[in-house]
Amino acid sequence: MKFGARILKTGVAIVFALFLAELFNLPSPVFAGIAAIFAIQPSIYRSYLTILEQIQGNLIGAVVAVVFGLLFGHHLVAIGIAAILVIGITMKLNLEKSLTLALVTVVAIMEFQGDDFLTFALIRFTTVMVGVFASFVVNFVFLPPRYEIKLFTSINSMQDDIIRWTRLAVRQASEHTSTKTALTKLKSRLAQIDVLYDLYKEERRYLKNQKYVKARKLVVYRQMITTSKKSLELLQRLHKHENELSNLPEPILILIQERVDLLLTYHEQLLLKFTGKLRADHSTWVRHEEHLQRTEVMDLFIEQITIAKESESEEEFSSYHLLYILSRILDYEENLEHLDKLIISYRSYHGEEANMDLETEFY
Repeated sequence: MKFGARILKTGVAIVFALFLAELFNLPSPVFAGIAAIFAIQPSIYRSYLTILEQIQGNLIGAVVAVVFGLLFGHHLVAIGIAAILVIGITMKLNLEKSLTLALVTVVAIMEFQGDDFLTFALIRFTTVMVGVFASFVVNFVFLPPRYEIKLFTSINSMQDDIIRWTRLAVRQASEHTSTKTALTKLKSRLAQIDVLYDLYKEERRYLKNQKYVKARKLVVYRQMITTSKKSLELLQRLHKHENELSNLPEPILILIQERVDLLLTYHEQLLLKFTGKLRADHSTWVRHEEHLQRTEVMDLFIEQITIAKESESEEEFSSYHLLYILSRILDYEENLEHLDKLIISYRSYHGEEANMDLETEFY
């Protein structure tokens, strides 16, 4: 069983909410604990938005509960009608996230059977809001989320697996079922990375310099994710056409293997470059003579395809599926080069902002 930060924060928020309710001598502190459960969020910014929504939702619930309590008393049918009205109002105002807690407020207020109903309603509303504010304080102070580290670690780990499977696939060394299972898992991890990116994007920076750094990092991470998607598409294409790949003439197959190996090594270097382990101006991919440019590679492929067509029959060799693989290779290469430029630009402006946590997590 794995206990994440959000699970721990939920427990701490409940305890803190109950403690505050007892500290202020609020009756039925359990409602503060219930409110804390609904109000805990994965990020500080979402906690801030939740407070705003919960205040509005609870105000609606409290006002409706008080009006119905004064007009119709505390009959069970009145509570149900009040709940229906609160649901309609909150949905109309796009406050669905605060709906559950608003209904809790309605029931908590309208279950009162004694005198001084207004004072009781105010106390219950205050008790619920104590739980909401307790969750915000816990989320802000206790184990604040650090989504950049989680984001980079997830990208790096996933890309490492993609690189390994691609090197196997391009040599037809991977087992078909194992590769298919790995692709499914990689797609799921990619979806989780998109969620982490959104959470990191929501994190706020309040100093002007930090805002500029964050903006440039977001661009780099977005391209990092896009490039990983392109590498995954290449792996999918190699897996889908593994039979056609194995039947390619040896010169063409060697060209593909060498080009893919160079791209995968290039990708590994870029991740090192982003963490500061590689010089920002290190760009052997572009400058080294042995690394052919795209036009040269395409000329070689066309030449080899022509030779293969002249020496073999159409049944033995078809360039149709080869074009799919080549298009993925070229697309992957273009995105790598764009990522390289973004990383160089980022480190030229913010080289001193190298994140030591990222460098530690990288290994």
